Amino acid sequence: MLIVSTTRLTNKLEKQLIDRYPTCQFVFSESIDEAEAYFQDVEVLITYGEDMAEEHIDKAPNLKWIMVISAGVEMMPLKAIEKRDVLLTNAKGIHKIPMAEYAISMLLNYYRSNLAFANAQEDKEWNQKIPTKEISHRTMSIVGAGAIGEELARLAQAFRMKTIAVTNRGGERPYFDEVFDTDHLENALEQSDFVISILPSTSKTHHFYQPHHFKVMKQDAVFLNMGRGDAVEASVLIDALNSGEIEHAILDVTPIEPLPSDHEFWDHQSITLTPHVSGKSVFYLPRALAIFEDNLNEYLNDKKPSVNVINPSRGY
Repeated sequence: MLIVSTTRLTNKLEKQLIDRYPTCQFVFSESIDEAEAYFQDVEVLITYGEDMAEEHIDKAPNLKWIMVISAGVEMMPLKAIEKRDVLLTNAKGIHKIPMAEYAISMLLNYYRSNLAFANAQEDKEWNQKIPTKEISHRTMSIVGAGAIGEELARLAQAFRMKTIAVTNRGGERPYFDEVFDTDHLENALEQSDFVISILPSTSKTHHFYQPHHFKVMKQDAVFLNMGRGDAVEASVLIDALNSGEIEHAILDVTPIEPLPSDHEFWDHQSITLTPHVSGKSVFYLPRALAIFEDNLNEYLNDKKPSVNVINPSRGY
């Protein structure tokens, strides 16, 4: 069985796969173009999910399974994958630790006025009048409360926060005090000090947040988006900030990436930007490959891989 990766892994991880699965032939390519030479025979494909097009699916007649070693699959040729009935899995869940830490760190950074203190240090100014606040005993709503959201809620409860989940179906979730379905989003927004968006990019989440959502938020609310940038239109967010409907926005994702240098987000005094790094970790690839190996063990035993199976028609 031929397994082709459209990207190089670390030498250690590549050797680990080769040693653990001697009945499989592995090819680790530098790019999708290099990998195409093996598409006629490939049965399992490993990709980051940003380099594949419908033509690549057509060139791989024996392709049975694609493993995306990231969480997002919105750039994959989902219609072609569904038409061919190719199994699609991803690495959902591996980001939960770094992204939960990111959210807590950014909220603390803003509430504790760390930037102001850094600027004061640069100016050699001993300023004890810089205001600070506590994140403890606040209310946090997490929109898109999957594995990442649950880990974030667990940390938030350690800060004595009330935690609210907003999901497609509602129901009970670990580490959440309340759960609303998306039809009752406003019930969560109106009581939240922190609104954390971890939505994927799908047809249903495109411009998910509308002007009326920001109008019901607290005027001192902080909106943090570390899901996908197209969940809120740039002009809608800018209007909400300029009108004082919310106090601040922390954005790890933006509608356009990389963000153009002339974009108004860069200079807005109520926006904190980071360049889509909330999920970065030295443990990223080992965690992704652990999921792949769990599924590969099932696949080699004539079982359908069961971890993080994606429905191409839904996009998640």
